[in-house]
Amino acid sequence: MTADAPQLRKPKSRPRFSWSWLFIALVVIFVGLSYAWHWDDRGLLWLREQSASASERAASVWLPDYKVDIDGKSLVGLEKDEASDLSYDPVSKTLYSVMGKNAFLAELSLTGEVLRKIPLVGWSNPEGVMVLGNGVIAIVDERQHLMTMTTVTPETKTLNIADFPKYDLGPSVDQNKAFEGVTWDAKNQQILLGEERPPALFSWKSDGTAVLKGDKQKLSNDNLIMRNLSALYSDQKTGHLLVLSAESHLLLELDEKGNKVSFMALVRGLNGLSQTIPRAEGVAMDEHGTIYMVSEPNLFYSFKKK
Repeated sequence: MTADAPQLRKPKSRPRFSWSWLFIALVVIFVGLSYAWHWDDRGLLWLREQSASASERAASVWLPDYKVDIDGKSLVGLEKDEASDLSYDPVSKTLYSVMGKNAFLAELSLTGEVLRKIPLVGWSNPEGVMVLGNGVIAIVDERQHLMTMTTVTPETKTLNIADFPKYDLGPSVDQNKAFEGVTWDAKNQQILLGEERPPALFSWKSDGTAVLKGDKQKLSNDNLIMRNLSALYSDQKTGHLLVLSAESHLLLELDEKGNKVSFMALVRGLNGLSQTIPRAEGVAMDEHGTIYMVSEPNLFYSFKKK
């Protein structure tokens, strides 16, 4: 008998590469990123900005008209301290910032010079600061969920949390991403507070003194097109609110009803920025309309209208 001839095996066919599946996957990724980063919302807001009338622009802060004037200046001596917020004092014509890593209050010039450092005894993680007037400065501690109403004079050398009235801000959805933003709305006699994540806004009645009235109230935050909330500023000329997001590299303007008005993307090449602002944590404005920002760890910015 003769041996059977060996049978040739057919090579296994490789699965065909499907461009359609790749396209679908890319679309899903793009939609996911668009949802997470609110690219669609920004696109719609940009289109809305293009059709805004001259009167609408004049009645708002109108962020597209701003261009950087001081671009990422280092705050000398604060390299390891992580600037966390910013507030303008119209009496002294200076800015106050809190340091979240090493707890102290820093007074800055409008050009980013460090004028003095005031140690904060008893604070664990100060993330928000607000000048109310008459020497009253509120400091928000994110870790302790407290807002402390301090008094600061030109002679103040140190502040001890035990010496001042404190207000419990209550629990947050994410206890590690609690209250960061705080601003004084003199027109409506209220303090506005911002929760970092998920971004949320609250109000607390105040007459500008160290004594608050009632309890804080949650506001609608449907139009906060950002991943996190870093800081707030209430503009008394327009009644509008500026909301800053470090993770979204975004400064957003809302009107008194909470509607989106304008925005500024804090990225390289826009509004004159030479580099993307790495982590914008504080925003303030003076009576001339100049916008100031600080970014971790120790970068200082100012923006002026064109």
